[in-house]
Amino acid sequence: MTHALIIGGGIAGATTALALGKAGIDSTVYEAYPDGADDTGAFLMVMHNGLDALRAVDALDAIMPCSFRTTRVEHVDATGQRVSGHTIGVTLTDVDGPRTLRRADLYQALQKEVRRRGGRIEHGKRLVRATTTGRRIIATFADGSRAEGDLLVGADGIRSTVRTIIDPTAPAPRYTGENVVFGYTRDTGIPPASETFRMIHGSSGFSGYTTSPNGETLWVVHLPGDEMTAADRATIGPSDWRDRILHQVAGDDTPVAAIVRASGTNIMASSSYDVPSTHHWHTAHLVLVGDAAHAASTSAAQGASMALEDAVTLAQCLRDLPSIPHAFETYTGLRRARVERLVAFSANQPNRPNTTDRDSADPRTWLYSHHIDWDAPVAQQRRTPAGQGSDRESPET
Repeated sequence: MTHALIIGGGIAGATTALALGKAGIDSTVYEAYPDGADDTGAFLMVMHNGLDALRAVDALDAIMPCSFRTTRVEHVDATGQRVSGHTIGVTLTDVDGPRTLRRADLYQALQKEVRRRGGRIEHGKRLVRATTTGRRIIATFADGSRAEGDLLVGADGIRSTVRTIIDPTAPAPRYTGENVVFGYTRDTGIPPASETFRMIHGSSGFSGYTTSPNGETLWVVHLPGDEMTAADRATIGPSDWRDRILHQVAGDDTPVAAIVRASGTNIMASSSYDVPSTHHWHTAHLVLVGDAAHAASTSAAQGASMALEDAVTLAQCLRDLPSIPHAFETYTGLRRARVERLVAFSANQPNRPNTTDRDSADPRTWLYSHHIDWDAPVAQQRRTPAGQGSDRESPET
């Protein structure tokens, strides 16, 4: 039986293990963090296409208890007035979503499902080297241990070690010019946004929040400015981020200031990056999924969903095609144009209010409608040569 080494136990890695397992391929997940992963406080949305990918590998039920529906977007200006709003993907019928949840809850739910199905996850395993011996790949970890398999999947995020092993000249992640601050509060005085993501277009920046069924407000603020250094991450605390946000929203008549004040120390921040193009997604034994291969800014809320699509598509290719290199090449051809289109689309989407309530004007519909038919052989699926747009999904202008 083919055995896969999966580097990274986050969203992409755990889902890859689930998908490979359904395809009849054995795997072990190696997670660098001792007892979890990063971005434990941030939240995200899994869109229609991400939920579709989870359904394909019978994993949707695993995330339902820790997530809630968020079906509408509402745009508010700096005076607090509603400008517009629409249902997310109104032409799509999906009784389950989209879903909002904390990033950590998502990968922990997926990891739990991996273990429930008999999968293996080892923590504290930071990859430092991958070498080939004949037809086998050997991974060496920082603690001196090693693992051997038939293929290695790099699901190790935007700072991927596997990406640099595949191509030492691969471009570094690109700073988008914004730091993204997340937080949460249970203050009952916040105007609720039930099943809605309320986007606030302030005079000096963009913010947004939603309200969970149990009354918790989850919020995000985009702060234009310099990229955070390692020293910044170590020294800038919740009170500093609170003060910066309050300075940015001073003069606006919106709930943002009240939300941030009510959050206390439940505030965390990270710099925002994207990866416009990775020239080499694979070698004969190594392949990338999720942010390790591509990463978009947060404006389209598609990072998790694209990672889920990657994982399932890769498993289908390994299931159906006669060799690992052939599977990797086909997987890249199926995925590259779509994800690179997303990165370009996200980079060119300023956070500005829509001026219409018609969902037909939502430029993200092509993202939401993507469907994976697990039972369809890969040979029957439409493939797109790497780097080219498909005839169904022309590039954004």
